[in-house]
Amino acid sequence: MNPLAVELNEVLKDSVASRLLSPLGTRMYFPKGIISQSAEATERAHRFNATIGMACAGGKPLILDSIREGLPTLSADEAVAYSSTGGSAGLRKRWRAELDVKNPSLRGKRTSLPVVVPGLTAAISFAADLFVDEGDEVVMPDLYWPNYRLVIEERKAAAGVTFPAFAPGGKGMNVAGLESAMRDSAKRAAARGGKPRATCILNFPNNPTGYTPTLAEADAIVEALVRLAKEGTAVLAIVDDAYFGLQYEDGLLRESIFARLADAHPGILAVKADGPTKEDYVWGFRVGFLTFASAGLVDAQLEALVKKLLGVIRSSVSSSSTPAQSLFLKALDDKRSKGQKEAFHELIRERYDEAKAFIASGGVPSCLKTLPFNSGYFMSFDCVGISAEKLRLKLLDEQGIGTVSMQDRYLRIAFSSVDKSGVKDLYSRIAGAARELASGS
Repeated sequence: MNPLAVELNEVLKDSVASRLLSPLGTRMYFPKGIISQSAEATERAHRFNATIGMACAGGKPLILDSIREGLPTLSADEAVAYSSTGGSAGLRKRWRAELDVKNPSLRGKRTSLPVVVPGLTAAISFAADLFVDEGDEVVMPDLYWPNYRLVIEERKAAAGVTFPAFAPGGKGMNVAGLESAMRDSAKRAAARGGKPRATCILNFPNNPTGYTPTLAEADAIVEALVRLAKEGTAVLAIVDDAYFGLQYEDGLLRESIFARLADAHPGILAVKADGPTKEDYVWGFRVGFLTFASAGLVDAQLEALVKKLLGVIRSSVSSSSTPAQSLFLKALDDKRSKGQKEAFHELIRERYDEAKAFIASGGVPSCLKTLPFNSGYFMSFDCVGISAEKLRLKLLDEQGIGTVSMQDRYLRIAFSSVDKSGVKDLYSRIAGAARELASGS
């Protein structure tokens, strides 16, 4: 059990609440991770707050004009009526059409109609409700969004199994490590008395590293999962597309890997978790989607999965926010949105370029090893010989800079939330603080 849960249980010891807690309630805790570090930064990071996964300008979140102007235009039905359990029918159909536009190789492939859920966290959690049981395993890279652990290990009492995210030498994604971890997990599943099965989470661009596979690496991932399926393993691939479309280099996978897995093999079930949160700059809307696809499923079977998902939604949150769905559908229909999104993308890419240029200039000390990054909102340093948490606190206390430490080894910087004019200063101060820690001063 997580030490934080143990601490909370000790506080509740001998109380009626302690006697009544369910196994899930007993395991649950609030992690001291990104959210708590971001809260600290909100109060104390007076210079730069590079913690939270938002895109800002002048310290304020970016917002599409169609969203800003849309709220007063909502009718009573669009603003306050109950939403259907699976979400607005118009929005579901429109999002499915958008998937084809953004993923040309998905066109003509059979998928379920996307189901609306209250954000990407809910999408991952609901997928786990359907497919992950106590004692199961979920494979993910060792650099992952910490909320996966809370969902998988505490909510589901399953195990998160990690592999090194990058290949030896740190030159690219460790596809061989993914395949090996999946194969070993399938063997353990069979040994527990079941049939071989293996589940993975594929998150591109990755949080916290900001890495997207190359086209060749994407092909290799699909080939690896197909090999496992051909060997008789039932493969579940949960595709977390939270940062979809935010690539900044040539030769990268720009479609969702879901499009490649949708009809890759009858033994592979692909589950796409996505939404407008980052793609459309509406972080607080809490609107996401879940979509199913497999070469082995006919329409009736896909619809059966949707109905099971509707049961999960109905029994937990009932339905998603009506005004958020209504506003987002208006934004999709607004002709201005495409151009404005492209402009916002360019704004973030310029910040990415500034970070890359500083690192390429040799301004980063040897105690900060830059992990590969080419996309998304973030990049991360591997802190060599120094504590990432001590570096985070030093930056916060002495410089008024908010960053995120993970595993006391990695420091994540959200360049998306820092204006271009401040990126060089941000990285200079991080480098200086790291040098001081390394020298003991």
